[in-house]
Amino acid sequence: MTTLYFRKIRLKPSFLKTLIVLFSVLNIGLLKAQESYQITSQQDRLTQYSGEWYSSLHPGTDSLSSFPNIKMVSELKLNGQSLGVEVFQKKDGKYVSTLFELIAYDGSKDNIRAFGKNSRGEMFIGEGEFQSSSNWTMQDKDLDGNNTMRVSFTFNSYTDVVVEGFDNANKSLWKTRYVKQNPKDKDIGIQLVSVHKDMQANPQKTLQELGRMGYSYVETFVYSKGLFYGMSPSAFRTLVEDTGMKFLGSMTFYNLPSDDDMTEAIKWWEKCIEDHKKAGVKYLSTSNNKIKEIKDKSELKRYTDYYNMVGKLCAENDMEFIFHNHADEFLYVDGERVYDYFLEHTNPDYVHFQADLYWMKVGGVEPIDYFNKYPNRFISWHIKDYKELGQSGKIDFEEIFKYDEKAGLKYIIAEVEDYNYPPLYSVKLAWEYLYHKILE
Repeated sequence: MTTLYFRKIRLKPSFLKTLIVLFSVLNIGLLKAQESYQITSQQDRLTQYSGEWYSSLHPGTDSLSSFPNIKMVSELKLNGQSLGVEVFQKKDGKYVSTLFELIAYDGSKDNIRAFGKNSRGEMFIGEGEFQSSSNWTMQDKDLDGNNTMRVSFTFNSYTDVVVEGFDNANKSLWKTRYVKQNPKDKDIGIQLVSVHKDMQANPQKTLQELGRMGYSYVETFVYSKGLFYGMSPSAFRTLVEDTGMKFLGSMTFYNLPSDDDMTEAIKWWEKCIEDHKKAGVKYLSTSNNKIKEIKDKSELKRYTDYYNMVGKLCAENDMEFIFHNHADEFLYVDGERVYDYFLEHTNPDYVHFQADLYWMKVGGVEPIDYFNKYPNRFISWHIKDYKELGQSGKIDFEEIFKYDEKAGLKYIIAEVEDYNYPPLYSVKLAWEYLYHKILE
């Protein structure tokens, strides 16, 4: 009887057939999951073109000069259904406007239309569509309906697009490569769990995308054995800084020892702090996945004593220590809410708090109530929604941000953990939501 050996397990053909069917089912499920992360609508694809773009040195490279020849500002209008696009050309040491157009999604025809005017006074209309998430073609016409130019757009990524114009004989007239360089003046950070698979596959490319999108700094959660994504602290810091961002925060985890001997815990935290100092990190945060196991206030006190100890170690090394909540913190132990106990029994000089706004809502509490009751304790916020940021309508971020000063907010961190789109597209939407709608 024919057999197949796999990891020293002997499989009979009948069992092998069952496995093949099982793997086929799993593969179909995986493909469906992957399909759910595709950008399928013309409107959603159009928003890839939003942002502040600059021409590269030439179409064969994504490198930029210190003062690129062309600047293009593409602003989302009408809830993302249209874009106001203005193109500027370098002249005498400054940018001069050379073209303005409105590009809009036409829901009645499910395509994209444009209406614009250039600096020569010529007006034009355009019509076209995305053939895929990365290829878009527009046919421009004059106002008499005559074809004037066909323009193709090829997205190499969410922050890298090649635009080329062709005459009616399909001869190339010009070709420009644009690289997105959104501003960083509002200091928006990104928790890298949002793009974890992308980071595992290609950290350099992923960080480059995030930096170009406008993120100012990153917060990690992968510190293990002195490494970040398999890299040394200094190597990872260099990689982040080379993409125009900073490595400011890190989520780190070492469970409270089961007895009162803190020797190994202190040793671990001292090494952790040393590694993060080499990486340039300004704060460490931690969370607690054992809350449901807490039986009484004496165990709560052990945790707050532990956090005070770690916070003191961090403070002695010019680093901040922050506690991050999920939903379990809003459960009760001996008639007292766990989160309130942590806030009231930790030293404000040593222990700060990272408010995860989404998990607070899931836990049944209002973030604003905590900001008012415990001012200046919440120096970091995770800005997260039920899916893409600002899309659910369940969290009033605009109202919550009215209390940022009261809370003591220093670190604004976007986070996406459930998606309608590919993760990198979702975090692009998160940055745009925070930058254009929430932060003044």
